[in-house]
Amino acid sequence: MGDDFDKVFKALADPGRRLLLDRLHAENGQTLGQLCAHLDMTRQAVTKHLKVLEEASLVVPVWRGREKLHYLNPVPIQEIAERWVGKYEKGRLRLLADLKKQLEGDADG
Repeated sequence: MGDDFDKVFKALADPGRRLLLDRLHAENGQTLGQLCAHLDMTRQAVTKHLKVLEEASLVVPVWRGREKLHYLNPVPIQEIAERWVGKYEKGRLRLLADLKKQLEGDADG
């Protein structure tokens, strides 16, 4: 699992790759040409970034005929959030949930 996290962190470290993920989040299932049209990067640079994102499983390519569509896969980011953020926030979130229950209970009574 450590090697998978390393690939995800490496992929997320580059602002250009984060921009590609943002573009796919805004409109999933884009071709290379569609992605390049909205970015200030060469086609070759986008291709290299997509390869790193695919190796980290952050982008999943799907072939539709001769067209290669790129889809965002948020699972690796969620796994990082659970591993590196979630365990530190559990207590705080539990307190907020308890507070919400108390406040909602008071509003009913």
